[in-house]
Amino acid sequence: MTKLTKNKKLALAKIDAEKAYTIEEAASLVKEITSTKFDASVDIDIRLGVDPRKANQMVRGVVTLPNGTGKETRVLVLCTPDKEEEAKSAGADYVGLDDYIAKIKEGWTDVDVIITMPSVMGKVGALGRVLGPRGLMPNPKSGTVTMEIGKAVSEVKAGKIDFKVDRYGIIHTTVGKVSFDPAKLVENVKEFVGTVHKLKPSSAKGTYVKSIFLSSTMSPGIRIEPKSLEV
Repeated sequence: MTKLTKNKKLALAKIDAEKAYTIEEAASLVKEITSTKFDASVDIDIRLGVDPRKANQMVRGVVTLPNGTGKETRVLVLCTPDKEEEAKSAGADYVGLDDYIAKIKEGWTDVDVIITMPSVMGKVGALGRVLGPRGLMPNPKSGTVTMEIGKAVSEVKAGKIDFKVDRYGIIHTTVGKVSFDPAKLVENVKEFVGTVHKLKPSSAKGTYVKSIFLSSTMSPGIRIEPKSLEV
C-alpha cells in the first residue's frame, strides 16, 4: 500500500467522500487541497449512462471554454504554401507539410493539436497509425480539417477543446488551472457540462450524467452535485 504523504492526508481530511459538493464549493476546495510547486491543471471526469460501443451512443464534441484552459496549446498546421502565412499570423507553432509529415512518420508528435485542410487529407490520412492512438488525427467534426485555417488556429489557442467519451463511458478533460479564480473555474465547468448535456444521444436510456468529479493533477477527486450545474 502506498504511504500517504502529509499533504495528501491533509487534503483527504478536507474532503467528505460521502458528500456531493456544489460546483462553487468544489472550485474553492480544489485550490485549497492542491499543494504542488507547479500550477496544476484542474480536470473534470463525467461518468455517463451510455454504451460507447454503440455508434448511436457515442458522445463527442467541441467546446470553447470562456476562460481557456490555462495551458499553452502547441498547434501544428499541415497546409499548402498559400495557407502558410494565414496559419503563422493566427499563432500556429509549426507550419508546413511534407517535412512535418516525414517527421511524424519517424515518430515526432510533440504537439497538442494538428489542423489541416481537405486537399491534403490524403497525405495526412496515411499518418493514422501514429496520430490515431494519440488523439491527434485531424477531423472535420472537430473543426481541425478546414479551409478556414486562421480561424481554426485562433479558436484552439483561445481554449477550444475536442472531447469524447472513452470505452468506459467517461469523459475526462482539463477545465483550467489551480491558479484560476474559482469563479472562472465555475464558468468553464458549467460551459463544459452544458455542452455534454446538449450532446445526449436520443438512444441513451436512464440517467445520462451518473457522476461528476473535479480534481487537480495531484489531488483526490471531489464529487459534484449535478444539480448545482444546471443553468
